Amino acid sequence: MGVLPVPAEVRAILLDIEGTTTPIAFVQETLFPYIKDNVKEYLRAHWEEEECQRDVGLLRKQAQEDSGLDGAVPIPLESGGGGEEELERVIQAVVDNVHWQMALDRKTTALKQLQSHMWRAAYATGHVKGEIFEDVVPAIRKWREAGMKVYIYSSGSIEAQKLLFGYSTEGDILELFDGHFDTKIGPKVESESYRRIAASIGCATNNILFLTDVPREANAAEEADTHVAVVIRPGNAGLTDDEKSYYSLISSFTELFLPSST
Repeated sequence: MGVLPVPAEVRAILLDIEGTTTPIAFVQETLFPYIKDNVKEYLRAHWEEEECQRDVGLLRKQAQEDSGLDGAVPIPLESGGGGEEELERVIQAVVDNVHWQMALDRKTTALKQLQSHMWRAAYATGHVKGEIFEDVVPAIRKWREAGMKVYIYSSGSIEAQKLLFGYSTEGDILELFDGHFDTKIGPKVESESYRRIAASIGCATNNILFLTDVPREANAAEEADTHVAVVIRPGNAGLTDDEKSYYSLISSFTELFLPSST
């Protein structure tokens, strides 16, 4: 690792979040535990609200689709006449379903939607602040000054992405990004997703440099003719010797050298 020249044709930089802009520990030790620890209290407080009922409806529909899976947790309908006892039973079923999905690291739209609404409340009240590696903001500012567009592509919902960067340890830094993508554009391990992103931002795939800590994502992007660098950060999963020798590696965004910065 050291200085990594950015190919001259690159016009846009696409960033993963977890393990790339943000410590994995923040996601695993702050964001996800917050959901597990507070989901019951959140549901009780917001149950009558339309947004919460939409979230529960999506989770119930997902539970029906999951009914054949080992350990799946069904979410019963309320009869309307069961009183507090029935309400508590339904809420507990939702809690158990959320915990089950999270234990399997599932990324269903239903789960992500509830999580993003819970995180919105946590960020807004100051219970949570999005953690950003210290090299990220200065580097992005430099890229933008050099004429680069900067985008986010994460498996977390676009709303969750905007919360993390809008309520970050560096303040509100949403202005640094030209757009956000989540898995609605496609899975990060499928090459077609990167072609769709390129089409969406109006450039060729080889005009994009994708930074991620996950080799499978890097491989999918590369298959789509997107430039790739794998980010080595504290707490990230280790790479094999083959991966280390194959991919361009950086440990800080400051190692990227833009041709236009000469």
